[in-house]
Amino acid sequence: MFNEHDIADRLSGRLIGNRVHFLREVDSTNIYASRLAMEGAPDGTVVIADCQTKGKGRMGRVWQSPPERNIYTSIILRPAIEPAVAPQITLVTGVAVAELFSEYCPKDVTLKWPNDVQIKGKKVCGILTEMRTSGEKIDFVIVGIGINIGMKKEEFHEEFRDSSTSLSEEVGTDISRLDFAVKLYASFERWYERFLSEGFIPVKDAWMKYSGIIGKDIKITLRDDIQAGKAVGIDEYGALLILNGKNRTRRIMAGDVSLTGD
Repeated sequence: MFNEHDIADRLSGRLIGNRVHFLREVDSTNIYASRLAMEGAPDGTVVIADCQTKGKGRMGRVWQSPPERNIYTSIILRPAIEPAVAPQITLVTGVAVAELFSEYCPKDVTLKWPNDVQIKGKKVCGILTEMRTSGEKIDFVIVGIGINIGMKKEEFHEEFRDSSTSLSEEVGTDISRLDFAVKLYASFERWYERFLSEGFIPVKDAWMKYSGIIGKDIKITLRDDIQAGKAVGIDEYGALLILNGKNRTRRIMAGDVSLTGD
């Protein structure tokens, strides 16, 4: 178990973590961070919790959030970018997490568009990015990150046991959540600052390196709509590009991706 001071002391002087809010229990770190952002919390403020009672996933799904097992965190950002390119921040986050995972599991880490990080094809991390704007200006972006650090296979809901895993399960040893959280914020800060200074191209190149779907036949499901084709890349806004059966490139902005045959 760790506390706010343990984290704050190790993040002193950094942009990400210049303010730390540690909570034993919260409804959702994204919801809490949004409240702080609306009250004026500065760029780089971090919320981290031991437990979430209403953890948020993409498309309104619930994120399983047992106490003292994983990392549940949200980062408040106030980037001077156009709202149209804000989805790129999800991919920035994915690359930052994948790079960190690779220190523990070299060659086993992949990114699944748009927001999952996997080890050996199983989900270990989910990312939820939310934004508030005023006209054409971003007020703030909330980057929510949920990482399975210490959960055992039997602790996952039965429906997720074959498709999800935790970092400790994959490396075969316990991992300090405090140490990992500090490394996570540092990795995110490196990639976020690079994104702001150099643009999306370095992020895109890194994302493509980690991608587990490029060059493969996939299907994308969004409610009742299903698109199919070969994943060929991502565009400058972070949208997924697929080549369909008519040899035409389609641009996908949202949906659940699975390999054909899964």
